Amino acid sequence: MSGEAQRVETADAVRAAVLDVPGVAGLHEGVFGEVATHLRGRTVPGVQVRPDRTAVHVVLEWDVDARQAAALVRAAVAGITHTPVDVVIADITPPVGTSPPRVQ
Repeated sequence: MSGEAQRVETADAVRAAVLDVPGVAGLHEGVFGEVATHLRGRTVPGVQVRPDRTAVHVVLEWDVDARQAAALVRAAVAGITHTPVDVVIADITPPVGTSPPRVQ
């Protein structure tokens, strides 16, 4: 398998594994879309696959224990990339039935 094909497969597998973790509401691509694996013709937002490490930026549900969720994300990704996994909690969803606060 070519390097590009392997990166595609790895990035897509990491994305799917992270989104299957209980309490993960989604992936976060950063303010300017800088957190992504850039592939030919597309990106995988919220996931950075590099030869020496993998970074995942997640959005968690409001009532989730952040440490536990990060540990579950690391465990889900470790079997895919075989590199150290950095988990960044980039955002948290607002509680059900509430609106996010407005910045004034």
